[in-house]
Amino acid sequence: MEIPHALLLRLKENEKIARKFNEIEISILTILNFQDFLERLLFEIGDKFSIGHIWISIIEESAIAKQLHDIQDSELLRTSTAFVSEKKFLAVTKNSKKPLLANKNLEIFHALVPENPAYEMGSIAIAPITLDGKVIGSINQADKSKDRFEPGIDTSLLEQLALKVSLCLSNVTAHEQLKFLAFHDPLTGLLNRGVMERILEREFQRAKRYQMELSLLFLDLDDFKSINDTFGHDNGDRALCQVSSLLDRLKRDSDIVARFAGDEFVVILPSTSKAQAEHYINRVTTRLASTPLSADDTFFYVNLSYGISTVSERGIDSSKRLLKTADKRLYQAKQNKAKNNT
Repeated sequence: MEIPHALLLRLKENEKIARKFNEIEISILTILNFQDFLERLLFEIGDKFSIGHIWISIIEESAIAKQLHDIQDSELLRTSTAFVSEKKFLAVTKNSKKPLLANKNLEIFHALVPENPAYEMGSIAIAPITLDGKVIGSINQADKSKDRFEPGIDTSLLEQLALKVSLCLSNVTAHEQLKFLAFHDPLTGLLNRGVMERILEREFQRAKRYQMELSLLFLDLDDFKSINDTFGHDNGDRALCQVSSLLDRLKRDSDIVARFAGDEFVVILPSTSKAQAEHYINRVTTRLASTPLSADDTFFYVNLSYGISTVSERGIDSSKRLLKTADKRLYQAKQNKAKNNT
């Protein structure tokens, strides 16, 4: 039986599309960081299929939203990524994991479109992507032609692409998590001690070379053992996270906050005098004093002790000495508190 000419053309076109999808998969398969992965994905799809507009939508509550927000140096991702709430995303996509095509009433999809670009859309294709089985966003394509993504056309190849992207994304996420844990404390998300010490050495040498100010804060929680014993280790972890969150939120972009060990934290403050360091930590302690943590039917406050050292002090001839001096002053502060409480 002879195959109809139209069907034969369609089969050949599908083979060509499948080959392009395969080339995209090969191109992104070995990439193991979010920025390069997504930039390559957007470029390859746009290049191979001559799509008018292509972008990604990411659910704000998803596991990768924060990492993508943190990517600041990619103009492509800034203009080609839309962040949307899970509720709004599921409402637009009708809670479906299957590709969605439309060429009418396209205003309902505006929530999935990046804020800056003015996309000229005659039709649109939304292909949800998943991570560990949960929808985290979508790959979106739009064209000024109403026929490009007309509802009813076969979406099986688009569905395959979304599946392959989801699988690759799972690999990227796992690698990024391992990389994150190599440099960060898993509980608080702050930099760990090893990274902090390398940064401190760099900042110390820079301060000495250019005769700049540099202050260092060494602090810990008062009676942390008592918090654990009285309210449980889960609430002890909450106390650590509360402190780390405040230290991080109230710092400048140039400051470095790290978890040193246990309930000890270090803050590196470039171009900062001792008085300015005092002002910063006072803001932190004031905020703690007005923000109790609840525990069952009661609540408790987290208090800090700290020591400050500066690079301009006599005898501070190394980054290790700077750290040790602040640590010694922290110990003295705790001793003074103990004497005042007796």
